Amino acid sequence: MTWKPSASTMAMQLRARLYHSIRQHFIEHPALEVETPILAQAPVTDPNIAPMQTQDGRWLHTSPEYAMKRLLCAGSGDIYQIAKVFRQGEAGQRHNPEFSMLEWYRLGCGLPQLMAEVASLTRRLLSQQWPTLGLKHLSYRQAMQQFAGVDPFEADDAEITALGQSLAGQVLDLTRDGWLDVIMSHRVEPALPGDTLVFIDHFPASQAALAKVSMDEHGVPVAQRFELYFNGYELANGYDELSDPVEQRQRFEREAAGRPIDEALLQALEAGLPACSGVAMGLDRLVMLMCQTNRIADVLTFDWSRA
Repeated sequence: MTWKPSASTMAMQLRARLYHSIRQHFIEHPALEVETPILAQAPVTDPNIAPMQTQDGRWLHTSPEYAMKRLLCAGSGDIYQIAKVFRQGEAGQRHNPEFSMLEWYRLGCGLPQLMAEVASLTRRLLSQQWPTLGLKHLSYRQAMQQFAGVDPFEADDAEITALGQSLAGQVLDLTRDGWLDVIMSHRVEPALPGDTLVFIDHFPASQAALAKVSMDEHGVPVAQRFELYFNGYELANGYDELSDPVEQRQRFEREAAGRPIDEALLQALEAGLPACSGVAMGLDRLVMLMCQTNRIADVLTFDWSRA
């Protein structure tokens, strides 16, 4: 171990400039900056995310989403937060168990309007390195068909599994959604056009998380959510937020696998969540792009090995 920082002074200056630009954006497009607890009584239930637990039984949040939604239910109006978040086991060249996230919510805002704001903010943040950026929208079905040659809604489990195994180069104990994620990460993401903000929406309903579900033009249930990709990075994940407390409880109970359920959030939803959309954006990845590095350690003052 070394006492010295893993990030250069230039990287720290670029991060400071990034945060200033974010706050300036929300001054020009008003939203209240808020701060919520890092330690919570209940963790996320998403089985794909591993939370960290403290000795006293509290959980380090993997996102400020639950607490921010409680603020929305209490009448906060549009809000945003720059937060440290924590996820177990995510240590590697491009991942750190402790990382930084921007999350914000707009009341009465649909996904098209939110995607437009995400594109505008991202262009602003990356303008020094990329003065002009292309923009492309694809549905999940279109992206899978165009770049992986498979219809994710029509192909059977055997076809999805076979393609996933061929791409992973090994047999893994994964669900259909797990193999779809392999196809997305190994085949679709690398094939997306460069220097272009690529929005992919209408994910399978099984990947809805905390998003609403509706029918697409083919009569197939899809999640009202999007992801933003840029030059090999997933930068943002946005939802048309689910407000039904009964449906939310059912999803929690289906996914919890023994983890406690956030009853405070469910009580807040019962009081009423205003119609809204929200998005989370990875800030370390933006700094990595600004610094033109593939190593997250290069943009963290002290990465996991030095913390």
